[in-house]
Amino acid sequence: MDTRTKIVATLGPTSSSPAVLDDLLLAGTDVVRLNLSHGTLDSHLAMLRAVREAAERTDRTVAVLADLPGPKVRSGQFPAGGVDLIGGGVVVLVTEDGPSTAERVTVDYPSLLDDLMPGDHVVFGDGAISLEVCAVRSHEAECRVLTGGRLQGRPGVHLPSERLRLTTPTDDDIILARALADAGADFLALSFVRSAQDLRVLRDALAPREVRLVAKIETMSAVADIDDIVVEADAVMVARGDLGIECPLEDVPHLQKRIVRQCVEVGTPVITATQMMESMITSPSPTRAEVSDIANAVFDGTDALMLSAESAIGLDPPAVVRMMNRIAGRAEQEASYRQWAARLGRVQRLSWPEGPHRITLAITHAASLAASDAGVSAIVCCTRSGRTALAMARFRPQAKLIAVSHDAQVVRALQLSWGVTALHLDRFGTTDELVWHAVERVVQSGLVSKGETVLVLAGAPDRPSGAATDVLRIVPIS
Repeated sequence: MDTRTKIVATLGPTSSSPAVLDDLLLAGTDVVRLNLSHGTLDSHLAMLRAVREAAERTDRTVAVLADLPGPKVRSGQFPAGGVDLIGGGVVVLVTEDGPSTAERVTVDYPSLLDDLMPGDHVVFGDGAISLEVCAVRSHEAECRVLTGGRLQGRPGVHLPSERLRLTTPTDDDIILARALADAGADFLALSFVRSAQDLRVLRDALAPREVRLVAKIETMSAVADIDDIVVEADAVMVARGDLGIECPLEDVPHLQKRIVRQCVEVGTPVITATQMMESMITSPSPTRAEVSDIANAVFDGTDALMLSAESAIGLDPPAVVRMMNRIAGRAEQEASYRQWAARLGRVQRLSWPEGPHRITLAITHAASLAASDAGVSAIVCCTRSGRTALAMARFRPQAKLIAVSHDAQVVRALQLSWGVTALHLDRFGTTDELVWHAVERVVQSGLVSKGETVLVLAGAPDRPSGAATDVLRIVPIS
């Protein structure tokens, strides 16, 4: 099944060997995620090299997304075997160093007692265990256990993000970001984003390096600034795990739909993440609810679906990717892409930007209509930066969507974008040459055949990068 929704798979202990990595790519992985919260810098750089080698072996184009840890608040170490917190019980939080117990939890955040207020909720780990703050004194915060459970190791402690004095990116984030950017990572995901300014800070810290940034939406502050974030970011991740801790769980599906819709409207690729197929960590098949969740994310219009623990520590990572491909492909057969494109055309006419980008938006809208009217088999976007392909992908065309670029990193980065098959093409001096060789490249790839018709979008190749796409040609393949 030719699935157009992309798949992001996280690497980990069960998916890092060369054999499994090859199978993971062949199963349909488009983007590989490196979770920098675990492991060393050297191990991450080695894994990036391993992904590139696997791509060569399997003849697959795959992007690498390096996910920065962000600021982390953790508890002190719990005793071996863990401790149980009982619902309705009392626990105190302190900022001292040292181990934690069932009655007294140490937290490595010096401003804890200044930032907490009675009525606040404090959550451990993935959100299963939560406390309510009853009183804040000079040396401790007294809390009541709302939902109990077992705490082991040094779990993360989630505090109200709007009052936290932590900043992102952290100094460690910047060190990791520079190293991964220098090594050739295609995307860097920034955790704990609260505003578009956080992304600008990271860009400035990386200069003059150019790398695409993914904004992880996991705080309500980010939701409040989503209009600016989707414009500033090169991609967005709906990180439903932490977002579901920050807001009532029943709000998460609605926020997901809103964020995905805004991203598609402006042409910013969007990833739907967290617990997509969680049961397949230990089971050979997903639950019916998980299948419905994936299908609904496809109906929302998401560019990509992300696997986390399922592919990092799961029973059979390639099988998870194959199953996700099957579910997404089936959902695409029912998705209302024609209605989506019609709505997007109306929305676009209400908010035209100024400058060259307006021309690109206008011509891709025209291309979506012309492709349908002419019955073309493929839309070919000649692009230096990837922007033309991103603008075209917003309309979710029925025709194959193919991008050609001379830039290998652009080719890899477009693996995150809905429906785009990206190919490498040499530079050419004129628009006529560019269009002719682009069509030839697509035919040679086997994506279109003799007797079919393609629509080509291009701009003059001798103009600076960022200039408008202003050429639309319909080319019969003879």
